[in-house]
Amino acid sequence: MNGAQAVVATLRGCGVEVYFANPGTSEMHLVAALDEEPTARAVPCLFEGVATGAADGYGRMSGRPAATLLHLGPGLGNGLANLHNARRAATPLVNLVGDHATHHKQLDAPLESDIDALAGTVSGWVHRCRDTASAGVDTAAAVAAAMTSPGQVATLILPADISWSPGASPAPPRPSARPSAVPDDAMTAIIAALRSAAPTAFLLGGTATRAPALRAAARIAAATGARLLCETFPARLERGAGLPALERLGYLPEGARAQLQGLQHLVLVGAHIPVSFFAYPGQPGLLAPGDCHVHTLAGPGDDVAGALAHLTDLVPHTAPATTSAARPQPPTGELTGEAVAAAVGALLPEGAIVVDEANTSGLWLPAATAGAPQHDWLSLTGGAIGQGLPLAAGAAIACPGRPVVCLEADGSAMYTLQALWTIAREELDVTTVVYANQSYSVLEMEYERLAQVADSGHRRRASRDLLDLSRPNLNFAELAQGMGVPTSRATTAEEFTLQLAKALAEPGPHLIEARVPPLFTLQRTP
Repeated sequence: MNGAQAVVATLRGCGVEVYFANPGTSEMHLVAALDEEPTARAVPCLFEGVATGAADGYGRMSGRPAATLLHLGPGLGNGLANLHNARRAATPLVNLVGDHATHHKQLDAPLESDIDALAGTVSGWVHRCRDTASAGVDTAAAVAAAMTSPGQVATLILPADISWSPGASPAPPRPSARPSAVPDDAMTAIIAALRSAAPTAFLLGGTATRAPALRAAARIAAATGARLLCETFPARLERGAGLPALERLGYLPEGARAQLQGLQHLVLVGAHIPVSFFAYPGQPGLLAPGDCHVHTLAGPGDDVAGALAHLTDLVPHTAPATTSAARPQPPTGELTGEAVAAAVGALLPEGAIVVDEANTSGLWLPAATAGAPQHDWLSLTGGAIGQGLPLAAGAAIACPGRPVVCLEADGSAMYTLQALWTIAREELDVTTVVYANQSYSVLEMEYERLAQVADSGHRRRASRDLLDLSRPNLNFAELAQGMGVPTSRATTAEEFTLQLAKALAEPGPHLIEARVPPLFTLQRTP
């Protein structure tokens, strides 16, 4: 075998079946090795950010890594934003990056760059393959690193001569680090807090937002009176009728502080200590009250479900509160973000996977869908927009029997619009709703909040030009049609509800351009 063949054979033996690829010249031997591997599914992506975002969606829903195939440092650079999201979501992901041949690097060719440094910004594990004989072993190590609890991005850099040279062989799978058990003494202070009857809340994140852990946390809350919160943007939240309801921590820091006000104890379960997304003048970054005691029941890499199950044994047995089945009535009249949420809640299929990058237009979605049939909700965990469409593609490939509903802001959609081509090519069952409000509404909100709008005309013109998505308006129906996705456009609530019902009833890709008003609009001078 040459090095590339050993890499692909090792990945097959480690259970890696899907490759999201945007290769170049340095990766052609890996492409040839994929051609020889009948079990591999190679998914072409027209932009590296689509490949990395799709691998994130696949890993979140399958619990095992897909591989990316990226071209040198510039290709990796194009994929960094969604690798950042994957890192924040603790997604298992094997990132294969080709490099110049080892003897060519000293020539400083035009595409030469420091791949190792770039990869280090988003990876939990980075390794450069040094010789062909090591290619299989290094690949097995990459998969084991990606699967290290709770999951991480593992980047393997493959110089071209390592891939094309003979003398390699596949390596067997290697064990990965499993979740750490939580010691009994970690429970002592938490049990004391719960028994004290002082105001206490659990903040859930990571695998704590999956059904088994949720039910255990809800039993504890019912027995002790503690509140249940989850992180603002959970990587994967299982929710719907029959599951415990969770209060998501607010995005704006003043809202989150209001939710946490009065707490004397905050228990972290698979979550990080809550901080504001950004700094604001005169405001602290930490969100919990200064006199609140913060406890860690289980860190993100710990056995979260096991820790919660053990804690349930230490409190009185109490049935957990769950969400009742309920759906909103189909909306009528003006098409707004609230009307879109009502239609989604009224029609969401059982077992759906919802990818939420609706941003400000989606404020009504959690309440409207809380009592819908059980579903998964994937959020923008890392905050880097341009995730939604690629994430939907990867989730659909991971779960081919489940419908995917992608709720996408128009500005965010333009970052990785090429994902629609992949969705069409792979014939994925993804229904995309684009909230077309012709505005970066979240930035308009932030602009007003920071009180930086000056009276001078040039400042007004700057905000108009930088935050406005009109002049010309984006035409998502035509953009999607150009990439092979059937489309429609809705301007009323009735039109949208009919179009969504039709799209959900038909397998395959669909896109609905929902013309909604922006939630925030700056007062601008002409």
